[in-house]
This record gives sequence, structure tokens and C-alpha cells, in this order.
Amino acid sequence: MTYLLFNPLANNSKGEQDARMWASDNNAKCEFKSLLEISDMKAFFDGLGEDDDVILTGGDGTLNCFANDVYGYEFKNPVYYVKCGSGNDFYRDNEKYAKDGRIDLRPFLKDLPLVTVNGIQRRFLNGIGYGIDGETCRIGDIQRATSDKPVSYSKIAIRLLLGSYKLKKATVTVDGRTCKFENVWMASTMKGRFYGGGMMVAPAQDRFNKEGTVSVVALYKKSRLITLMRFPSLNKGEHVNKKDWVTVQTGKKVTVSFDHPCALQIDGDVIENVLTYSVETGI
Repeated sequence: MTYLLFNPLANNSKGEQDARMWASDNNAKCEFKSLLEISDMKAFFDGLGEDDDVILTGGDGTLNCFANDVYGYEFKNPVYYVKCGSGNDFYRDNEKYAKDGRIDLRPFLKDLPLVTVNGIQRRFLNGIGYGIDGETCRIGDIQRATSDKPVSYSKIAIRLLLGSYKLKKATVTVDGRTCKFENVWMASTMKGRFYGGGMMVAPAQDRFNKEGTVSVVALYKKSRLITLMRFPSLNKGEHVNKKDWVTVQTGKKVTVSFDHPCALQIDGDVIENVLTYSVETGI
């Protein structure tokens, strides 16, 4: 039996529709099951038969919840991921591992970094967005909750760039080395290369690197005009070539603090009023 787990809230509440469409397009015979109906994910897998396999559909937020629910579990059954979200950064980062549109999730659910923020601890697969990226997600969540219209994250980011985002002072400590930055737009920590629906924030990051390190990317510049002109370079990862604008550090223990609170996103899940966060890698 193949169980297809879907998140009905994914992709602007089109999660079930997307999952059934994928199954139909691929002639996949599945037992459909909503993730919202599974209270204990590890117990669900304990109850599977020897020949069963599982397909998980949804976006990055769905993946994050699933990864945290099953972290540390030793899978006896195959578990595959099929993209059915709005951002799909995990799939974008790891498409080379896909076969027939499916990625075997099991290797990706090990040794995940742990973020601690505002008393909350979560594992993450893609990255931490802190600064203008976190604020963009926060405003996007408000728009999604109050309107049926599609959310344009690029328009939100442009408005923030043009004036409503207040630049921060940041203190970034990576493996005991502390750097201070002025005029900070964002200070992100990455397990993968992408977040934000295609922004290649950390183009050199390898989630399977032997050292088990994450990449810490600080973007800073007082000029809003220069930042606005350069911001599209994030989509191709070319921003890292501008040494007067971006600093990238790698390490296993990270602490980032701002002088004023700001929203933060963990694989797209927003936490508001954050002054500091810390990350420890899974290795």
C-alpha cells in the first residue's frame, strides 16, 4: 500500500487538490490521508506494513513540520517527497536527487540544525530568515489571512526596501568568532541554498558537507537604492561576489542578535518580535 500524506493548508489551501492531481497525472494508486488527522507521526509509521511506502506532498512549511515530528525516527519504510507547495525551496535545492519527481526523504531528515528563538526550539531543512526576509513573510501571512488574492512577496520586499524596513545593528557569533555589522538588511543561517521561493541565499552551502556546517549570510548597506538595484542578484546567488554588501561565514554554532526586534522565519514559519536566535548543527 502507498499512503499519500497531504497538507490541506499547503499552497494557499490547495494541498489536497494538488496531491490528488499529482496522483492522477502519475497513475499512482494511493490511500490519501490528511496530515491534520495524524496526531502521532511516529506511531503512524510504526503501524505500517512491511511492504508499505509513504509519499509526502506539500511545501517547505509542511516539510518542516514533518521533519520535526519524526526527527530521530529510524524508518523501516520508504518515504518520498513530492513538491506541492508555493515556494518549494527544498525541492529546488535537491532536484538532482529526484527520480520521477520524488525525493527519498530519509537521508535529509538526519543531522538537522536546531534553532532556539523566543523559547522555541525547531529543526530546519532550508534556512533561517532574519530581517527583511522575516518581515516579508510576516506581512505576507497577514495578507493571506485577510484576502483571497495571491500574495506577492516581491512587491512586499520592494516596499520594505524603499523605506518601511528599518535597518538594524547586528552581532553575529560563529564558532566563537564575533563580528558586528551596521545597516543590516538580513542575517540568515542556511542548511540548504535556497529560501523565499527561489532566493539562492547561500550558493556554496552543501547540506551534506562532511564538517556539518551551516552558512551565515549577513547583508548590509546603508544605501537603499544600491540595495534595491542589487537585490535581484540574490536569485542567482551572485550577491556573494559583492564583498562590500555581503559576508558569508560557516560554522556549527551560531548566535545572531539585532539591536531592535524583528520578525524571523524558519522554513517559512514566522516568529515575531525576535531580538536573538541561536543555531547548533546536528553533527
